[in-house]
Amino acid sequence: MFDTAIAGSLPKPAWLAETEKLWPQWKLSGPELAQAKLDATLLWIKAQEDAGLDVIGDGEQSRQHFVHGFLEQVDGIDFAHKVEMGIRRDRYKAMVPQVVGPLMLKGRVHEREARFLRAHTARKIKFTLPGPMTIVDTVADRFYGDRVKMAFAFAELLNQEALALQADGVDIVQFDEPAFNVYMEEAADWGVKALERAAQGLVCKTAVHICYGYGIAANIDWKKTLGDEWRQYEKVFPALAASCIDQVSLECIHSHVPAELMALLKGKDVMVGVIDVASETIETADEVADTIGRALQFVPPERLIACTNCGLAPMSRAVAEAKLRALGEGAALARQRHR
Repeated sequence: MFDTAIAGSLPKPAWLAETEKLWPQWKLSGPELAQAKLDATLLWIKAQEDAGLDVIGDGEQSRQHFVHGFLEQVDGIDFAHKVEMGIRRDRYKAMVPQVVGPLMLKGRVHEREARFLRAHTARKIKFTLPGPMTIVDTVADRFYGDRVKMAFAFAELLNQEALALQADGVDIVQFDEPAFNVYMEEAADWGVKALERAAQGLVCKTAVHICYGYGIAANIDWKKTLGDEWRQYEKVFPALAASCIDQVSLECIHSHVPAELMALLKGKDVMVGVIDVASETIETADEVADTIGRALQFVPPERLIACTNCGLAPMSRAVAEAKLRALGEGAALARQRHR
């Protein structure tokens, strides 16, 4: 009746990297690190399958961070001289690389991970890339002098990699755009256009993930300032409904997003967040099924995908595994209820 999937990231095992950190340091290097990344990917493929998920991701095990994992393969970016910058409208500070010249891909970015993922599961696979607006918000510009121009330059590179991922056998290419929930007017004005440029020519399913952020203190504190209703989606959903993007991911469980906003995505597949990433409490199957039931008031069952609110990267491995099981069990219960 409907698929289940993760938003993207999963925790790094303790033998691969620091745990419960958003920017973990690797514990290995060279060929050992490359092999360990694939070993961790295989571990999470099995965990997702065991949990009953229909769409399998790589858990972003080969990337230190969802944006920088892509940027490391881009010429024109200086990683040696990072600078501190406020990102997501200065919600928190991060050490970011600088754009110092014309942007070009050094070569393939995620070929090894994508082909490994395709070779190790028979289920549908999804691969995530950062969206152009979110990349622009996570680098310091010392070259373009124009956010829109730089976003479209990144969109061209993302498109090159997305087309290659499609050729690798990826069923769904997802672009992560948390910046859409911060710069709402710009997102509706040019952010969605840059996103469409990144997805140009793809015949596989395309998706965009828009969230209120990982379950880290800065994001949790920010959410407390948003009031009783979080209506950020209201400003960008109409533009996405009119776009070429097939699937849209949103937060639902334990958020203050009015459920009726999902109706703005008529004609799109909706990835409904039914697993909270800001709490270590494990959802029950009933809670997950109830959240799905609320969403079905506004989303046809054939258009609904039960998902996590955001990535699980900063969580403990045990909690993430339990939440995956809750997602699978809750979706199965919801299917029984809504036959």
